[in-house]
Amino acid sequence: MFTGLVQHVGEVVDREPLGRGLAFTVRAPEMAGDLADGESVAVDGVCQTVTGSDAETFSFESVRETLEKTTLGELEAGRRVNLERSLAVGDRMGGHFVQGHVDGTGEVVRVERAEESVYLDVDLPPQAARSTVDGGSVALDGVSLTVQGLRDSVAEVAIVPYTWAHTGLDRLQEGDRMNVEADLIGKYVERLVRPYVESTTPDGSR
Repeated sequence: MFTGLVQHVGEVVDREPLGRGLAFTVRAPEMAGDLADGESVAVDGVCQTVTGSDAETFSFESVRETLEKTTLGELEAGRRVNLERSLAVGDRMGGHFVQGHVDGTGEVVRVERAEESVYLDVDLPPQAARSTVDGGSVALDGVSLTVQGLRDSVAEVAIVPYTWAHTGLDRLQEGDRMNVEADLIGKYVERLVRPYVESTTPDGSR
């Protein structure tokens, strides 16, 4: 479990084929030395398992299914990635409940600077769009953000200067893909009410 509050920004330093998957090495000296093998780390919002670490770097392996559903297959040496260690019991919940189980990828359709903030419009994947509400939370590349507006499947979020400067979001351009995870509570609610909505006729009867 994560909170969507990025702790560090790492840099991919190596990418190697591993069967039908990929093995990555990320330079993150602020956290790598404290990581243990088998620990979970969110990499651009995707929960991955640490397979090795030293004082400067850590490694993880992404299977084919993860590469198909997320943007991790696009990672190359030099790419900056958002990093968050898993939540420990007793930690403050500054963001929202984030599992690192990405629903799919969304496309950035607008990047606009307005005074001190940056506004992003992201076209969400269908599953995430169904569970997202105006004023609710969404995790984009692992960053917990508040939905400022919702038009069909397009969510607008505002990035404050601190978040823009301390995450990898500052690289984004129109057309880029982002890992999207809808709010966990919204997904449970959507799942619970779906049978009732599907069984209701247009006139409101069942």
